[in-house]
Amino acid sequence: MTDVPAHVVGVRAVGQVTKEDYERTLVPALDKASKQFGELNFIMVFETDLSNFTYGAWMMDAKESFKHFAKWNKIAIVIDKSAIQKLTYVFNYLSPAESKGFSIEDIALAKAWVAAPKELTAKA
Repeated sequence: MTDVPAHVVGVRAVGQVTKEDYERTLVPALDKASKQFGELNFIMVFETDLSNFTYGAWMMDAKESFKHFAKWNKIAIVIDKSAIQKLTYVFNYLSPAESKGFSIEDIALAKAWVAAPKELTAKA
C-alpha cells in the first residue's frame, strides 16, 4: 500500500496469496521498516478469503511474525465483519503488538489508528 505513512507497512491481500507473494513484497517491507524505525506498525487489508492463502503463505506469515517478534508495535486487520473478532484475537494472543480489527468500510479509520503513536490510541 502506498497511501500509508512511511513508518507503517501496509499490504492488501487479493486473490490467491502465496509464499512468493510474501517473499516479494511483505518480507522486504518488514525488514526495511524494522531497521529504519525499530518497531513495526502494520496494516493488512484482506480483499480475499482466508482460504486463498496457500500453506506456504501461512508458513511465511508465522516465520515473519517470530522473526520480528519483539518489534511488533501495532497491527490493524481490515477484513470482512464476520472474521474481525476471530482474526484480531489470534493476533492479540500470538503477538506482543496492540492489535485491532476493522471492517472494510472503516479502512480510513484503520490507517489513522495504526499510524498514530500508541499513547494517543491507548484509550481508544
